[in-house]
Amino acid sequence: MPPSPPFRVYTEVPRTPVIISVPHAGRAYPPECAPLSRVPLDQLLPLEDRYADMLVARCIEAGVTVVVADVPRLWIDLNRDEQDWDAPRAESHHLSARARAGLGLIPTRLAGVGDIWRTRPDAATVAERLASVHRPYHAALTALLAAARARYGIAILLDVHSMPPIKSPDAPDLVVGDRFGHSAAGRLSEAARTLCTADGFSVAHNAPYAGGAIVQRHGAPRANIHALQIEIDRRCYLAAGLTTPSAGVGRVQMLIQRLAQGLAEAACSERTAAAAE
Repeated sequence: MPPSPPFRVYTEVPRTPVIISVPHAGRAYPPECAPLSRVPLDQLLPLEDRYADMLVARCIEAGVTVVVADVPRLWIDLNRDEQDWDAPRAESHHLSARARAGLGLIPTRLAGVGDIWRTRPDAATVAERLASVHRPYHAALTALLAAARARYGIAILLDVHSMPPIKSPDAPDLVVGDRFGHSAAGRLSEAARTLCTADGFSVAHNAPYAGGAIVQRHGAPRANIHALQIEIDRRCYLAAGLTTPSAGVGRVQMLIQRLAQGLAEAACSERTAAAAE
């Protein structure tokens, strides 16, 4: 069973329009994980956005509303749709490419490792994890975004992730995703990218990460709820080997805090612009 509760909420009454989500940094592995897995758990650490929860520490101290998952992605992936899991079933052709590769709602395969579980999770297992972890997490985000919009007229979800290094000489430090304009207004996405480049980071837009199920589910620009995903190259804040924090953590913490502040300020302009359209 997952820890109770499976996630933490900091500042439950939003003080700004910005809500931050950190869904993939969980390290509280349920005791069932080890006997159910066919490989040692330390081989599955690449599934984690390793120490991404550290990156929002300054935001938490500043009173920004932050939701941090404690249950690991290995147990259930909060950034996947409820139906996106690769069990044998008639509708399997509707799965995402990631789910077909084994990285669906409950990861089943990992590159360099192979099959994760001795026995693949069945429908009852999936249903229990949805009820105990996945749905409560998304319900919390829904409620917090509604509270922020009610108070400020607009809400912005910033979904924080880290990514493995991209093997390219011009690989960006960060990727800002907005589902190609479907999860957030272009002005807000542009504001986020500008804030990142002003801090000296190289930034890509929607490639190779346009945003997952969290921003797709919660972003509703026409309803004044916007959602952005940010992917941060792990080399920016982890030491060689990508398993322990480096001195770069502080720089990225400051960036996330500036993003939260800057997006909160941009929200006022966006609300005015939306009202005029």
